[in-house]
Amino acid sequence: MVVTSAYPASPQSKEALEIHIKELLDLGVIRKVVHNEEVEITTPVIVAWHNGKSRMVGDFRALNTYTVPDRYATPKIQIALTQISQAVYITTMDALKGLHKNVVTPRAREYLRIIVYCGVYEYLRMLFGIKNAPSHFQIMMNEIFPEELLEGLLIIYIDDIIVCSKT
Repeated sequence: MVVTSAYPASPQSKEALEIHIKELLDLGVIRKVVHNEEVEITTPVIVAWHNGKSRMVGDFRALNTYTVPDRYATPKIQIALTQISQAVYITTMDALKGLHKNVVTPRAREYLRIIVYCGVYEYLRMLFGIKNAPSHFQIMMNEIFPEELLEGLLIIYIDDIIVCSKT
């Protein structure tokens, strides 16, 4: 993996990138890499559009090819459906931007550098697109709610939580 160039972006995508970058900087999810820092790895970013809304997406395919996959199993849909079918009340929640709650180790940050037309940024918190990010988040969520999972009160699928109750 090496330093790559930023992908070209339309004026509309550049504007969207600026908004996303500012939001992530304000939230402490990323930081700007200053000009005198040594940068060996960067990942280009694109702006994906869906229903008029933009999303910043890093092209981490190269990094993911070198990543040894976790063997942590996510919940099976059939078991979840059985659990839901026995509930009288069902409540759903989403951990908004859940992966951004996980701090990235300083050693891993150099692999999570992105390049856009206006510079290089480094993720300080986890993001979607990294091969093992979902399984690490699943492990974290399962460790937070062990009793509720054992009692069948919760179904957790990455950042989605379903509360199942009979009363």
